[in-house]
Parts: sequence; C-alpha cells; structure tokens
Amino acid sequence: MASGLGVAACMATACRPARRIEGTLSRPGMDAGHRWRDGHRPVPGAFEEVDVVVVGGGVSGLVAARELVRRPGWTVRVLELAGDLGGNASGGVMGGTGHPWGAHYVPVPGADAADLLGLFRELGVVTGEGTGGRPVYREEWLCHDPEERLFLHGRWQDGLVPQLGVSRGERDEIAAFLGRMEGFRRARGSDGRRAFAIPLDASSTDARWRGLDGETFASWLDREGFRGAALRWYVNYCCRDDFGMGASEVSAWAGIHYFASRDGAAANADGNAVLTWPEGNAWLAGRLREPVEARGWAMRGMMATRVEDEGDRVRVEAWNVAGKVAMGWRARHVVLAVPSFVASRLLGGHGPGAWPGQVHAPWLVANLWVEKVPSGRGAPLSWDNVLYEGRGLGYVVANHQSLRRVHDGRVLTYYLPLDHVDATTARREAAGWSWAEVRDLVMEDLGRAHPGLASATRRLDARVWGHGMVTPVPGTVWGGGRRGDARVGERVWLAHTDHAGISIFEEAHAQGLRAARGILGRLAEA
Repeated sequence: MASGLGVAACMATACRPARRIEGTLSRPGMDAGHRWRDGHRPVPGAFEEVDVVVVGGGVSGLVAARELVRRPGWTVRVLELAGDLGGNASGGVMGGTGHPWGAHYVPVPGADAADLLGLFRELGVVTGEGTGGRPVYREEWLCHDPEERLFLHGRWQDGLVPQLGVSRGERDEIAAFLGRMEGFRRARGSDGRRAFAIPLDASSTDARWRGLDGETFASWLDREGFRGAALRWYVNYCCRDDFGMGASEVSAWAGIHYFASRDGAAANADGNAVLTWPEGNAWLAGRLREPVEARGWAMRGMMATRVEDEGDRVRVEAWNVAGKVAMGWRARHVVLAVPSFVASRLLGGHGPGAWPGQVHAPWLVANLWVEKVPSGRGAPLSWDNVLYEGRGLGYVVANHQSLRRVHDGRVLTYYLPLDHVDATTARREAAGWSWAEVRDLVMEDLGRAHPGLASATRRLDARVWGHGMVTPVPGTVWGGGRRGDARVGERVWLAHTDHAGISIFEEAHAQGLRAARGILGRLAEA
C-alpha cells in the first residue's frame, strides 16, 4: 500500500490478531458529496414554504435551530446529509457503551462565558453556584481520575508533559514555556480585551497579538529559543490534537491561543478540568437536537445542492439520498451551518468562498471493543492515554466515566490526524483504504504500548473524516478572508467554526447562536 503510513510494513506478530476481529469502515457523506461536487444538482418539482432552513446538522446548526424554537409557530427544516445529527460531535454504541466519533470533551468554561454557561445550566451540566458565584458542575461529568498518562521510554507516566528521562535543562525549558503561556493568558491589548479569548471574536484587535497569525508556531518557538525535543513533542501533540496538524503548519496565534485562551472557573473543580461523557460531545449534541426532533424539523440523509437568494425568499434545493428524489424549500431565512467551501459552492460561487489558504485536516477515528486492556508498567489506565512515539494521538477510554464497574470489556477510541502528507493527498489515500488495512494500522500503532492488544480485541469500527476540521494555518485566523459579518445579503446566515478558523465546541455554539439571534432580530424588526 502506498499510503506512506507504514501499514504494509506492520510486523505480523504485532498486527495479526490471534482471533478474528470484526468491524466496519465508513466515510460519512463522501460518495454523495463527491457526486454533488461533480455536478449532481437535480431540480425539485415543488417547493415547501417555510420560515427557516438550516443547512447542516452539526453543533452550529443544532444550536441555531434550538434557539429558533423560542419563536412559537415557526416552520423550520434542518437538512443533514448524515444518518444522524451532530457532525464532528456524533457518537455511537459498542458493547452497550456509548463512544465518540469525534470531539470527546469540553473544558470548563470561564466565568465570562455567559451564553455557554446558560446552555450548561439548561442541560443540567451546571447544577448550582458555589463560593463567589462559581458554577457547580455535575460530578459524574467532570473527568474522573486518573485523567491522563503518557507512554514514554517503555512505561506509562502520569500527565502528558514529558518527565521520564527528560533532563533538568529540558524541564526548565518546559517550565519557562508554560510560564510564557500563562503570561499570554493574562495579556490584554490596547483595546482592553484579552489577547486570546473564546469565542475568537472576543479577542483583542491589537496588531501586536494578531500579527502572530502571520507565522507558524514552530517559527515562533525557534525565534524564542524553545527548541528542546521534549517541549517540541508536547507542543506538536497539542496542535495535532486540537487542529489536526503540527506546530510547523499551525499559525503562532492559534498555537498560543490553545494554551492561553482557557480560563476555567468552577466551585467543585480546578480551572483545567474537562467535562466528558462516554459518547463524548455526542451527549451534548443529543440534548441540542431533542427540541429539534420533537418538532419534526430534522431531515436526515438530505444533501443540499443549491441555495439562491430570490429577494423576498431564499430557495433551497436538496437531494434525498435514500429516497433518490429532489426536494425544495422557499424560506424567509437560511442558515448555512456548513464548511466555508461547501457554503461557497451552494451559493454558486457568489457567497463567502473558502478563505484563501484555508485547509481542512482529515482524520481517522477507530473504536475498539477489548476484553481487557493489556497491562503496562507505570501509571494505571486513564481516561486519556497518549503515546510519545505513536503515529496517532493514542486513545480515550470511552467507559472511563461509567459509574458501574466494567466487567465485560472496555471501549477504546483511537485518534489519528492524517498529517503525514498534505491534506489533499491524505484524503485521496484514505479514500482507498480497506478495513483490514485500517485494522492493521491501529494495531501496529497501539501495539507499541500494548503488544497483546490484538488478542484482546473483538471489534474495531473505524471512520474517516475527509474534511474533519479547519486547521488554522498562518493567515487564516485574522487574514483578509475572515468575515466579521455573519450574514450574506439579507437572508443567508453563516454559522460554522470555519468562519472563526478554529474548530472547538465553544466556537460552534457561538456561531450558531449568533446566526439565530440575527434572524430573530431581523424578524422582530419586520
């Protein structure tokens, strides 16, 4: 196999299972999306009149639709190509345990994140207030200990910052770097805003900070003298984890933002705590879609093919993938909760367009049902288990949060950003993989820490995300392509993390809320 991932070179003893492993490999929306890209745009014979059409059932689209529920009597349609709603926050079930297919946690928000905290109160994630008005979070959704470990030099250590075998000089360098990041966290611009904030539009406009978007994080590290191997591995891991590519591809502003933007506040947890569920952020997506589904607004397997502003209405055309029939709507407003390049194509090239240089990182996510995780030296099995020398990021134990004792196995969610080559080449390679090749890839990588894993694995389901997330490469966060306005014309609204430049839950929530509130405000004026 010419994938460059080394699957063909996998050692038979490490990869070949002692007993048969069952499983599947899926590529959500790929066939239908490519057919549309290549010109499949059938015209519907009839159009339904509605108030709002939301194109895209990921977090941004669900947040927008949920907010529109507050307007009684409206007719809304949420079009989603996949079989389920949630996008990158979707999940599944294996062996009776929920598991994520993408994002698997949300950091505890800061005290000024009023909208997100409001959502968490409504969903029961926040249960009250403690000293100083700090939120009290539901205990079972705060990540349980042990939380993180790193496989380094043949054994597991506590925490993800390399310590085993790291020299005193390198440890001092790591401490100095983290100190710099803490300084950035406290920094404010001449406009009084935090230099690095969430959502991104709340960040300072000061050129002193935004200018960092013009270079890579790796070049900034070089210039500042941060060159040690242990630190560079850690920074690279963090960038791959959040952005799908390493520090040599990510902008310095975005890299610093990863470390400096969080300012969590909680009465019953520290500021670095995270919220997580067995199915990851699919739990949040499930709660967001409940009012949407209750009103019959959700339309799955529906691929939007054209959006055209007709003046007093917006025409939306779509293809029902399962029914193989064209369908259409005329709406007072449309929310495009889709990636920027999809929005541009839907609008016939007359809309926002993909930002110059914007890149979308492809990912492989695999869920393994194992009878028992093979033991290893050092720190015990944790929620997040990272391999220092691994090809992927490692794995999360999906049922780590379970309140019942696990007797019949574990679900391990393995993450691999496909950043070994450029994104276009990686997508092309992944489109040709077989399930067996993916199985061998995963077993070879995790076999570094768990040589007996193949014998313990009973099932492996995998998913390729061709355009998994936007990567904030230099110039694409604060460059000329960024849109300060959420609206295209008078009736089409943008709501996707692409329009921020960073793919995180908090940003998706803010984008969806902004579009919905814009629509509500316009209609209130009418």
